[in-house]
Amino acid sequence: MKTIGLIGGMSWESTAEYYRLLNEGVRERLGGLHSAKCVLYSVDFAEIERLQVAGRWTEAGDMLADAARSLRAAGADLLLICTNTMHKVADQVAAAVDVPLLHLADATAAAVRTAGLTRVGLLGTAFTMEQDFYRDRVAGHGLEVLVPDADDRALVHRVIYDELCLGVIREESRAAYGEVIGRLVAAGAEGMILGCTEIELLVGPEHSPVPVFATARLHAEAAVAAALAPRGR
Repeated sequence: MKTIGLIGGMSWESTAEYYRLLNEGVRERLGGLHSAKCVLYSVDFAEIERLQVAGRWTEAGDMLADAARSLRAAGADLLLICTNTMHKVADQVAAAVDVPLLHLADATAAAVRTAGLTRVGLLGTAFTMEQDFYRDRVAGHGLEVLVPDADDRALVHRVIYDELCLGVIREESRAAYGEVIGRLVAAGAEGMILGCTEIELLVGPEHSPVPVFATARLHAEAAVAAALAPRGR
């Protein structure tokens, strides 16, 4: 089994989900007492968030690249950035190490294509919904990406940072997300990308009239498959 390196802490609420999903995935594949071989570098999210808001992405990328090098030194054979938003600096992080970085958007887009869909809604932080680093990566797989309007984007972003990243789950926020999803579906979305790993703590398949694509789960599934693949693949 290859060792999975996790760049986490953004937020730790969703990184904990990654750890659970990876271990459950390995146990399901191998049975018995098997669990995932992994190493975790957990950053202080407050430092990263300040750089996000200031638009100092290169500095944030330097911090994650340092984390990647530490994970490689600890024996990681492949890497995950355990957050959608910080895939803005994925190329910078990947260039820092000599092992594969599994891109979250690629794993998500592959699942959407497998489901036979071509037009999806995207929920995430304002950075993920409004900038092109994520939308273009998904669109590169032949998919059309719809995002909420400005007011809905502000609501989705606020709930992520003010509630979900702090472990706060509110029914009224779940209902508000449901309304946002409904408007995207009315605009033609055939499925919904939960493009922030914390959203999975709030929204499940039962809260959407169309299929949802839980990015942390899909990312973890891709990592398990890569970790258990024969060496050289």
